[in-house]
Amino acid sequence: MIRGQSFPLILLLALILPARADQVDDYLAAQMQQRHIPGVALAVIRDSATIKAQGYGLANLELGARVTPETVFEIGSITKQFTAACVLMLVEERKVRLDDSINKYLEVPASWNSITVRHLLTHTSGLKSYNDLAGFEAARRLKSNEFIDRIAAYPLASAPGDAFAYCNTGYNLLGFIIEKVSGKSYWEFLSERIFVPLGMDSTRSRDQKAIIRNRAAGYEKEQEKLVNRDANLTDVFSAGAIASTVLDLAKWNAALDSEKLLTRASRELIWTPFKLNTGKESVYGFGWRVDEYKGRKIIGHSGSTSGFSASLQRFPQDKLTFIVLCNSGDQNVATTLARGVADFYLPKKPVLSAP
Repeated sequence: MIRGQSFPLILLLALILPARADQVDDYLAAQMQQRHIPGVALAVIRDSATIKAQGYGLANLELGARVTPETVFEIGSITKQFTAACVLMLVEERKVRLDDSINKYLEVPASWNSITVRHLLTHTSGLKSYNDLAGFEAARRLKSNEFIDRIAAYPLASAPGDAFAYCNTGYNLLGFIIEKVSGKSYWEFLSERIFVPLGMDSTRSRDQKAIIRNRAAGYEKEQEKLVNRDANLTDVFSAGAIASTVLDLAKWNAALDSEKLLTRASRELIWTPFKLNTGKESVYGFGWRVDEYKGRKIIGHSGSTSGFSASLQRFPQDKLTFIVLCNSGDQNVATTLARGVADFYLPKKPVLSAP
């Protein structure tokens, strides 16, 4: 872990609140002080229109750079929404079929022949996730065959379709499938099919070597002091390597309320929980968790990488979306904040019927 001079957390409070604070600003200021979060960016969206976009605290403690709505954060597993959308684009073009074995697109062990594209999308493949495994560091830049060979050393934990088990491995494989089928790199495909058409000009790979304008620094907490995040990162590729802003993610969110990227049928599919072989419904669609919060349906995803936490939470019945990005490695803290902010906007009585 790279260590710098500790930052006096109590001084952050003066940097958190905007000049004219409202209840949401007060709530976030209190949470940031309590949880030792250096910086937060927030977007609140109603009916695809952004009604609040605000930065709080610091994007870089050493430079004293403030967070703004244009600050670029790592968004971690929110990346999976984009990967799933890319796969569905190829499905719509009839270049990929959801129930094809992945051996149609990749050279995989025979023991994987029953794994389908749908299993990868829904975390039901039974594959071992590479989280916390040695040999998957970003500096290695494993190619698809090298990645598959390393994962193949681990037996399947369950038969495909039998159980839901969150698995970054499946989403890396989906990235390799996108590359194989499209003939483009994952990042080229994302840029050409999503980022450029939507005007997501600040969204890209988190590549540590690249100079990224307005990039936030990531921080972890050790013994009540903030330290720079570990630079020896896992290569999360198409499972979690996008960096973006709340303003760009608001554009992505708006596109999901239209047919700019995906047909209505495809959008309904990504938000439909997968049914396991037993017939039991899981909590996951294609790159999205389908859940409930205080009696309301909620569709969203959290993201966590070293030094960063992110969350995008859609309340379809209330036509509200909350996006929170922060440079704290406290896992799931962004979702806690997003749902806390939602409490200020949601009607007291839940809307029971879908739009």
